[in-house]
Amino acid sequence: MSNNDSSHNAVFYNSKGTVFTLDNLCSAVRDYIVLHPNDSYEIVVGTDSRTSANHALFVTSLVVRRVGNGGIFFYTRFKEKKEYTIRERIWKETMVSITLAQEIRSRMKESLGEEIFWNKQIQFHHIHLDVGVKGPTRELVDGVTGVVKGFGFVPVIKPDSYGAFVVADLYT
Repeated sequence: MSNNDSSHNAVFYNSKGTVFTLDNLCSAVRDYIVLHPNDSYEIVVGTDSRTSANHALFVTSLVVRRVGNGGIFFYTRFKEKKEYTIRERIWKETMVSITLAQEIRSRMKESLGEEIFWNKQIQFHHIHLDVGVKGPTRELVDGVTGVVKGFGFVPVIKPDSYGAFVVADLYT
């Protein structure tokens, strides 16, 4: 997830603090979905960050929402010893979210079958961004949403991007 790490060896946590590898995380998501196989699900990824002194903390969340009936979430975090401008942080957040979403979506297709995405039972195409049309990130909205679209995902911005500015923000 940082330049030295990849999502393959990232450590994830759930709300209870249970530790998951990426493989464990994908299994937990699969298990959650197969408990109620006829329900519809929305899976989103979003990243938030915070800076202090000479480092930045990035937190990425994976939210699995059983439409109309709750959900679960996981998060991972990493620190980088670097001073970031807000522009650099937002771009890093965007790319971290896209990378993790690609990896998890690929693994979910392998474990649940690609047809589960075709019949729209599982919607896994939203990347939640910590930007909005108001505030200091407004100039970045067009750029980061364009990149998200270019990678085949649908960008969601504030105030609807709860995966980034609510869930991930809890752990930054």
